[in-house]
Amino acid sequence: MTVQALRERRVDTLAGLLDAYGREIQGVAYLILRDRALAEDVTIETLLTAFERGGSIRDEASVRPWLLRVAANKALSARRSGARVVHLAVVPEIGFAADPAPEASERIAVLQAVDRLPIQMRAAVVLRYYADLPVEGVAAALGKSPNTIKAQLKTALERLRRTLGEPAFRSGETSHA
Repeated sequence: MTVQALRERRVDTLAGLLDAYGREIQGVAYLILRDRALAEDVTIETLLTAFERGGSIRDEASVRPWLLRVAANKALSARRSGARVVHLAVVPEIGFAADPAPEASERIAVLQAVDRLPIQMRAAVVLRYYADLPVEGVAAALGKSPNTIKAQLKTALERLRRTLGEPAFRSGETSHA
């Protein structure tokens, strides 16, 4: 349905893409940019790009990875263009002044650690572990070889473990990279 609608350039396709992929596109953009307004802009630009050039997609299974690749590239481009991001302390959105749940604290710590990664490495981590793209999909999205992505992910996970105080993998254990 989506691929055919993109080929026909039906306007209602934008609403369908937004419903199906908008939250994930915005999530990827936000995790790369760490700016909600810029992530919303990237989401809109990604959907407009899909409307303009999405007719070249051949099968339904390619829509999601293609959209995430476009979003990641647009987010990286926005970051390179000198967009200034003012980092504010990440505070969980809770309705009372109690200690956040342990899961929320862990999530905040992970987000802050990911935020400290270099932008290309952060994009690889976001696409691999947030968007759940395979290494080959991340490589295609970022225009790098799968081996480069594997190396970036390995380095990123080591940095995250150090930052978060977790011991590095012992010999014999493997990662998802």
